[in-house]
Amino acid sequence: MLKGKTALVTGATSGIGLGVARALAAQGANLLINGFGEPAAIDALTTDLARRHGVDVVHSGADMAWPEEIAAMVAQGAARFGAIDIVVNNAGIQYTAALEDFPVGQWDRILAINLSAAFHVMRAVLPAMRARGWGRIVNLASAHGLVASASKSAYVAAKHGLLGLTKVAALETARTGITCNAVCPGWVLTPLVQKQIDDVAARDGLPVETAKARLLAEKQPSLEFATPEQIGGVVTFLCSPAADQVRGASISVDGGWTAQ
Repeated sequence: MLKGKTALVTGATSGIGLGVARALAAQGANLLINGFGEPAAIDALTTDLARRHGVDVVHSGADMAWPEEIAAMVAQGAARFGAIDIVVNNAGIQYTAALEDFPVGQWDRILAINLSAAFHVMRAVLPAMRARGWGRIVNLASAHGLVASASKSAYVAAKHGLLGLTKVAALETARTGITCNAVCPGWVLTPLVQKQIDDVAARDGLPVETAKARLLAEKQPSLEFATPEQIGGVVTFLCSPAADQVRGASISVDGGWTAQ
C-alpha cells in the first residue's frame, strides 16, 4: 500500500516507535528512523528492517529537544529519498513529581521533546507535502492527552497540547491530500513500561505479574496491555485511502481507560 512512500518515525529504535516503523515497512514504505541506542544495535536494526521488507532504511540520531537537529534530520530524509511522505511524531520522555516539586529543567525538556519537536517536524515537512498534494502526519499522543494523572504535569500538558496542535494542522490542511491525526495509547508493554513494573515489584516486594496486574487495574479496564504492533496497525490505517477523511481525530487504543 505504501510502496514508494517514505516515512519518518521519531523515537523508533524501540517500543511503540519500532512497532510503527515495522508496520509501515511491511506496507512497503522506506524509513528514516530516529532514536538513540548503541551504534551496533541500530545498524543491526536498520539492516533487519531493510532485508525483511525490501525497503530502504536510514537512521538519524537527532536529539528531538533541539530544533536545528530536527531541521537537519528532515533535510537528511529529503536528500536521501527526495521527499518525506509520512511523519509519525512518537519520540517522548517522562518524569513524575508533584507540581510544586517538579524540576524546571525536566519540565522544559519534556515540553521540548513531547510537544515542540512535533511542531518543528511538521513545520519542516508541510511545504513539500503541500507541493506534492499528499501527506500523512500521525502524532503519538496518549490517554494522558485526554485525561490526567497526578504527578505527571509536564507529560499531561504536553500531550494535551499535542492534540490541539493535531487539530490545528488538520484544519489548515482540510482541503488538501494531507491529513493529520493522533493516536492515544494507554498502557503499552514496552521496555520502558516493563522497567516501571520491575521497579514497583522490587520496591513493594511483589511478584512481577502482581505488579503488572496492579498497574493495569488502576487505569485500564481491559486488564491487558496494548502492543506496539497494534499501535502500528492503527497508524497504518491512518495512512491508507480508507482514512482520507479522518482528519483531526484522536484515536484511543487504551483498553477502555478514557471510557470511564
